[in-house]
Amino acid sequence: MSTTTTAGHLIVAQLERAGIQRVYGVPGESFLDVLDGLHGSAIETVVTRHEGGAGFMALAEGRLTELPGIAMVTRGPGAANAFIAIHTAHQDATPMILFVGLIPVADRGRESFQEFDINAWFGSTAKKVVTLDDAGSDARVVDDAIFTALSGRPGPVVIGLPEDVLVHAIESGTVEPRTVARTEPATADLAGLEAKLAAARKPLVVVGGEGWDQESSEALAGWASRHGIPVLADFRAYDAVPHSSDAYAGYLGYARSDANARRLDEADLLVFVGCVRADVLSDGYKRGLDAVTVVVHPGADLLGHFGRLDQHIPAHVVSFANVLAATESEVEPVAGWLTGARADYEKFSTAQPDGGTGVDLAVVMEILKQEMDHDAVITYGAGNHSLWPARYLRHNTANSLAAPRNGAMGMGIPAAVAASLAYPGRQVISVAGDGCFLMNGQEMATAMGHGGKFIALVVDNGIFATIREHQEGHYPGRPSGTHMTNPDFAALARSYGGYGERVEKAEDFGAAFRRAAESGLPAVLHLPQDPATRSPKTASN
Repeated sequence: MSTTTTAGHLIVAQLERAGIQRVYGVPGESFLDVLDGLHGSAIETVVTRHEGGAGFMALAEGRLTELPGIAMVTRGPGAANAFIAIHTAHQDATPMILFVGLIPVADRGRESFQEFDINAWFGSTAKKVVTLDDAGSDARVVDDAIFTALSGRPGPVVIGLPEDVLVHAIESGTVEPRTVARTEPATADLAGLEAKLAAARKPLVVVGGEGWDQESSEALAGWASRHGIPVLADFRAYDAVPHSSDAYAGYLGYARSDANARRLDEADLLVFVGCVRADVLSDGYKRGLDAVTVVVHPGADLLGHFGRLDQHIPAHVVSFANVLAATESEVEPVAGWLTGARADYEKFSTAQPDGGTGVDLAVVMEILKQEMDHDAVITYGAGNHSLWPARYLRHNTANSLAAPRNGAMGMGIPAAVAASLAYPGRQVISVAGDGCFLMNGQEMATAMGHGGKFIALVVDNGIFATIREHQEGHYPGRPSGTHMTNPDFAALARSYGGYGERVEKAEDFGAAFRRAAESGLPAVLHLPQDPATRSPKTASN
């Protein structure tokens, strides 16, 4: 039933009908009518301190839940600040929607205050960019945006909101949300896969992407275990299958084990489920290019896939995993192939002390594995600090990792805020580098304001370690532009009203972590690290 309302209010009503629980944003005068619609709404308006933080929070919610995350920012500078999240969501294939307030329609083309071309800015990094010029179509536009963000290869959608259009009075109502189908694999597709598996001697399954749930994760891992097939995770998709399964053999991409690199080269059949053979996974388009290749992915164009492709199964990961696990198969387990892979993983993921001065992160990770909850959500941004949690922490619960696959710094803390709001009953832990933390650490204020709770481990080595490592390889003895001057991170956390503590020795970490957890506040544990330590110590594997 339609009633008289404004376009801005109807946008909120359509988001409510779609089941959206939160929007993240920095307010702007260009979308005041939407803000007014949110007044008294069932949707929580999470007021962030920077548009980049709002975007990353929306991206994390899209990563960890079944609906796209929603961010709202104003025109020009606000949209520019949010751009990093759209680029990340595009390359990570994560569903999110960015609403951007725009100048009045009559002011276009005059270089008016904060004017910009929304299509030129976002057209190459979003699945769809649309400007709401027709007030009566806003419910349909919002519904289409949610559907587009979730369907096929997930990704971001950007909606421009001219401020004058938002206040138009309209006789219109919400629309029934469209359901995104979880396409099941066809019988012929499964038969083709079965034939390839029967002919293979060293098959590998590589999992990644979005949309996994606990049932499908366990189903795929169980199927792989029964058939003796190792399962490797794509870069920063480490929560796709449970690490407790004897089928899980670690990950590919940056900081992968040498054993898994060799395994990728040796495989005669690669089955990608939810992901494709892209740049990082293949060590820069160099590994695993010639094996018989099957890609299970709902996206029709398989954006980013490189190298051989023998079969495309256009199915959703949940449907594929559950159907595959329930299908009778005559494929015999491959003797020794999985047991060797699992043994290599166990060896690679067992921490060895790093040595050096400062806090030993390898020891910290071993303690953290004992202290953290089994379903804890882990977040981090980009930088060498992320190598330790990626290698040593174990994910046995679906939707337990939010980290940027495109290497964007600054996501860890906003993601922790969003995770704590989306899952208030779950423990949230963020491992942050000093550079990464200071890009969006101000979002601790957002956590304080909205009841978010997380524990951040801030690894402080005083340098941009990833870049310094590259410098040492290409320009030895000439460090340039990579030094940082840092604050007292524990005191900074306390200044926001949170909990802060400096930990000088790894052996003291466990007690400090428990104190942080017991505080019931957003917390920072400041961990000074030897600046000469670049990555976890690696045993021969």
